[in-house]
Amino acid sequence: MIKFLPVLLALAWVGLMLAQSVWRTKAMLAAQSTPLTDPALLAEVVPLMRALDLPSLDLRVFEQPGVNALAAPDGRVYLTRGMVAAFGAGQITGPEIASVVAHELGHLSLGHLRRRMVDFTGQNMVLVLLGGVLARFVPVVGVALARLASSALMAHLSRRDEFEADEFAAALLVKAGIGTAPQRQLLAKLGGANAVQGGTAAWLMSHPPAAERIKAIAAAEAKWGV
Repeated sequence: MIKFLPVLLALAWVGLMLAQSVWRTKAMLAAQSTPLTDPALLAEVVPLMRALDLPSLDLRVFEQPGVNALAAPDGRVYLTRGMVAAFGAGQITGPEIASVVAHELGHLSLGHLRRRMVDFTGQNMVLVLLGGVLARFVPVVGVALARLASSALMAHLSRRDEFEADEFAAALLVKAGIGTAPQRQLLAKLGGANAVQGGTAAWLMSHPPAAERIKAIAAAEAKWGV
């Protein structure tokens, strides 16, 4: 039992860090968001709700300037103030907003938020255990190599989730009568932000390049015969 104590302590530490992270995220979102009340935007997601037979959908505006969106474990979908402003300025269309909401609903429906918590635990276990092993052989760079390996693992898992959410969104958009054109158009618009990410290597990117996501959506449509 004693020989497993370091592993048990590492697991307890990871669990504590995860619980703190979830609590802080929920508190931050509650403090920095308000319900979405724009009738034009709300109308854009009605076809999605009908397709999923959802009686209601809790959409909120997250007070951040970037063009982004996210889903929370409580089932809420958040659009950033920057995305809402881009819609108001005509830079993003209503159907494109609907495609974003469909993508976030994909994360919720596929259980990605819970899975990412497990992934987070696994990433930190890789960091702790691999770092301890490598530090014995390469004391100076062992921890750095372990961090690189755990970050690469997390990025890979995140990209997997994004492709899955994209496919869910594509199917939902087709069922809702919207189609995937807005989804692909928005990815093309935002592709510059995802293509480089400050020069980070592609295999470390948390989101796949836009071109790869567009290609995957087209492949899914071909498979469905849409």
